[in-house]
Amino acid sequence: MISFKRQKKILVPTDFSPQADQAVIDALDMVADPSDLSVLHVAPPMSSYPVADPAIVWENITEHARAERIEDSYRQHIKDPRASAVHFAVRFGAPAEEVVDYAEEHKIDMIMMPSHGRSGLKRLLLGSVAERVVRAAHCPVIVLRN
Repeated sequence: MISFKRQKKILVPTDFSPQADQAVIDALDMVADPSDLSVLHVAPPMSSYPVADPAIVWENITEHARAERIEDSYRQHIKDPRASAVHFAVRFGAPAEEVVDYAEEHKIDMIMMPSHGRSGLKRLLLGSVAERVVRAAHCPVIVLRN
């Protein structure tokens, strides 16, 4: 990856996949200061889970507690020492919409995100988060392919 350090705020959405991990490392190489990098994980809202799921004790789980656990997982997951200065956030909802909203709210200059490279029927059925972000974002979006 070409390294050019700029005073820009970059957002990397993560789903904790190896591709997203690499996007975080690539973005760390591009920012002048690691605190210019934001990493966002979008999780499904609790309302999307079946109420009758016996494996989940609903009254003990809050979105705040979920967000804290997700951030703890991220902090343990990314081993690069520069990652400790990264802003990490958790949102609940539809991934593309939450990524675009976060970027606008935080005046992000560029979004860098992996594409899982699905095509054909899988892409048609699952949709493409990267494609929806590219279409709706107010800023440039770099989509990294494997």
